[in-house]
Amino acid sequence: MSTSATAQLTLVESKLLSREPGALFTFVIPLFILIVFGGSLGRGDATLLPMTLAISVALVALYLMPTTLATYREKGILRRLSTTPVRPASILAVQLVLQFAVAVLSCGLLIAVATVALGASAEVNAIVLIGVYALGTLSMFAVGLVIAAVAPNGRAANGIGVLLYFPLAYLAGLMLPVALMPTTVVRIGEFTPLGAFRQALQGVWSGESPELLPLCVMAAYAVVLSLVAAKLFRWE
Repeated sequence: MSTSATAQLTLVESKLLSREPGALFTFVIPLFILIVFGGSLGRGDATLLPMTLAISVALVALYLMPTTLATYREKGILRRLSTTPVRPASILAVQLVLQFAVAVLSCGLLIAVATVALGASAEVNAIVLIGVYALGTLSMFAVGLVIAAVAPNGRAANGIGVLLYFPLAYLAGLMLPVALMPTTVVRIGEFTPLGAFRQALQGVWSGESPELLPLCVMAAYAVVLSLVAAKLFRWE
């Protein structure tokens, strides 16, 4: 596909994504949590922001992306594209880039509000934070791609995303502070992609070097589930 066709496809998909209510929720929900609970925390707190960053990525990965891709397949859009110069793989690639852009924009908004309005610590190694954020996002997007691969339609993808989000969020310590959770549950959560993501983000935001375990967990999910999704994905 030519560069001009790619640019046109990206522009069209960007407009469609901006009109999707789910895209707005990925910004509003974590920002609401950050503002509401941030006012009750001491300045420099290093727990709430990593939690909201993980939530924002989870909303994109488990709701927005798989629902969009499954809906495209349900409506025959991917099948029809297979007969045009715009190959189905192109729209998949563009969607992944745009969904990642949504997650990054939400991340930037949350960090700006947390540091400027709530006094969150800003003494963070930016390169390490970007690396951890990218790896965690890849691991969660891999989960979303598996949902998109197996869901027969958009409604089913949304339902599967809901069923996965709540247990993953609980195990990750996003619904209840880790200090209040049973030790066994916390340990199990460390081996989930969302739990490893939250743990790594919190460590980086606290000024610590990321531990090896959560990085390995996220990398494993990103690689293995991406291969599973590629194996199971259907264009029609």
